[in-house]
Amino acid sequence: MIDHMGITATDFELSRRFYDAALEPLGLAGIMEVTPEESGGYHGIGYGKGKPFFWLSNDRRPGERSAVTGTGIHIAFAAESRAAVDAFYAAAMAHGGQDNGAPGLRPHYHPNYYGAFVIDPDGFNVEAVCHAPE
Repeated sequence: MIDHMGITATDFELSRRFYDAALEPLGLAGIMEVTPEESGGYHGIGYGKGKPFFWLSNDRRPGERSAVTGTGIHIAFAAESRAAVDAFYAAAMAHGGQDNGAPGLRPHYHPNYYGAFVIDPDGFNVEAVCHAPE
């Protein structure tokens, strides 16, 4: 079982605004932050409910090269309703996301699979999915 995961942003503040907006409809928020002053350069924000499970960071120390982008990585966040999937998609698109599959049923996965896909500012394929019937 995975406890938490993290991705690296090439523009931390741009990606932070994207995830703050896109994850809010799913009930997720930044609940822990590690600042560069605390860590010697690393800047990270942990999103979750109760405890952080998804981390966004610059993942660099002073003098290190820029991060590699997220091509080939897919992250799916659970949504409690189809309306939350729709709101995730709208917020993500309004904050720099690129369409990678508008909200809708994906019956090839299972009859109630309702998801939306966006590409974040670093090229990560981010999804919100609801498995509940309507």
